[in-house]
Amino acid sequence: MEEEQLQKYVEAGKIAKKVVDYARGFIKKDMLLIDIANKIDEKIFELGAEPAFPVNLSINEIAAHYTPGTSDETKAEGLLKVDIGVDIEGFIADTAFSLDLTEDGRFKEMIKENERILEVALSELKIGSKVSVIGKAITKELENSEYRVIKNLSGHSLDEYEVHAGLTISNYENENSFELKDIAIAIEPFLTKGKGEIYEGKLSEIYVLQKEGRPRDRESRAVLEFIQENFSTKPFCKRWLEEEKFHMLNFALRTLVKEGILHNFPVLIEESKQPVSQAEHTVIFKDKIYITTK
Repeated sequence: MEEEQLQKYVEAGKIAKKVVDYARGFIKKDMLLIDIANKIDEKIFELGAEPAFPVNLSINEIAAHYTPGTSDETKAEGLLKVDIGVDIEGFIADTAFSLDLTEDGRFKEMIKENERILEVALSELKIGSKVSVIGKAITKELENSEYRVIKNLSGHSLDEYEVHAGLTISNYENENSFELKDIAIAIEPFLTKGKGEIYEGKLSEIYVLQKEGRPRDRESRAVLEFIQENFSTKPFCKRWLEEEKFHMLNFALRTLVKEGILHNFPVLIEESKQPVSQAEHTVIFKDKIYITTK
C-alpha cells in the first residue's frame, strides 16, 4: 500500500465519521427510509466523496442489504442499522451503527454491548495479528452473554473499488492464521438474542457488476455501459439508475441479472426473526494501525 493510497483511505474514513455524526443527528422515528438514504447520499457528495455502496437501512430482524427504492414508504422504527460506505477515488471507508427508535429503549443495551465488543476486538489488534484474534476476542466477551453473533455474517478486507475483497473476518472463534499487514479491513459484529444465523429473503434494490458481457438489446447495453463507467465493481442501487431516465430500466436489470452480468443481492434476515444490531469500523494496517472511521 502506497502512502497516497493510505491517505485516501484515511480521508474516506474522516468523511464517513462526519456522515455518521450527521446521520445520528437527523434520523428520527417514522422518517421515511428513502428520505434518510437521500440525505446521507447528499452529505457524502457535499463532503467531496462518493457512496461506496448504497446505504443499508435494515430494521429489526433484517440484518443487512435493505436499501429503499424511490417509492418505498417504509418508515424508520425499532432497531435500525445504518451501514455507510464512503469512496475517495476507489479507496473505501465502511462503517455502521445502530439506533434504538423504540419508545421504551428496549434495544439500548444490545447496541451498547455491540459497540463494546467491537471496541474490545479493535483493542486486540497489532501489526501482523492473525485474523483469528478478532473472532477469539469477540467469542470470549460473549461467553456469558444473552447475545450471540450472527455466524454467517462477517467482516471483510477492502481493496481499490472493492468493498468485499476476498478475506473473511469471522466474528467467532476460528483458526484463520492470515497475518494482518499492509491491508484494509472492516470489522463488523452483528448481535442478536436469536439463533444467530441469517437466511436470504427477497431480492433487494442493490446490485453489483460480477462479469463482463454484451447483452443483445440496446437498452440493456446502455444501462451496462453506465454501470461500468460510474460504479465499476462497487455495489449500486436501482434508484441511482432511475435518475438517468432509462426507458426500460426494469427490463434491462432483469436481463443483466439473468445473463449473470449483474448480481442482485438478497435481503438478509435473522433466522428466528429476532432483532439484530450492528457496529462496524474500518481498520488499516500499515506502519501502524489506523481506525479510519473512529
